[in-house]
Amino acid sequence: MTHSEDNGATRLALNDTTANPAPLGLLGFGMTTVLLNLHNAGMFPLDSMILSMGIFYGGLGQIIVGVMEWKKNNTFGATAFTSYGLFWLTLVALIILPKTGLIQAPDNSAMTAYLAMWGLFTGVLFLGTLKMNRALQVVFGSLTVLFFLLAAGDVTGNQIIKIFAGYEGILCGLSAIYAGLAQVINEVYGKAIAPLGIVQAEHL
Repeated sequence: MTHSEDNGATRLALNDTTANPAPLGLLGFGMTTVLLNLHNAGMFPLDSMILSMGIFYGGLGQIIVGVMEWKKNNTFGATAFTSYGLFWLTLVALIILPKTGLIQAPDNSAMTAYLAMWGLFTGVLFLGTLKMNRALQVVFGSLTVLFFLLAAGDVTGNQIIKIFAGYEGILCGLSAIYAGLAQVINEVYGKAIAPLGIVQAEHL
């Protein structure tokens, strides 16, 4: 907290001493993404483990982080984390709602439009990361590729593309995990133990 005098009036400025919420959001995104794409790569079926991660850690967790970023006046972080948190919730809904019998499941063309729209959104955010660190550029760049690969898999029905997308998604998720844990470790040690690349902004 600082005080300043201006023409006899006292101005009060508050210093933000809250923690950086970005690592939590990156980990929620990254770990959920890895698990889903292990399924996409054919390693295990889509089950309650993945859906639970999508609802809570990838979904609600990132929404909470988005609100925290909003409080820290970080428009990019608030937009990204809140949006991807809601992405996970919509994805879970797309899987679960048809099983209730109340609404039909989306066909391949609908899923193609869904994934392509998220790919477009992510591609624009990737442009924003060009002013940030290299680690975030890898996360958003690989995520853009992932969305379009998944869309291509749906529009063509080619299982090979979907499996390839799964492996690419694993790498994307691991890059987000690295970006999140690197920030935690660097803050704990007070120096750059895990490199993030040239940093132009304080955090996501």
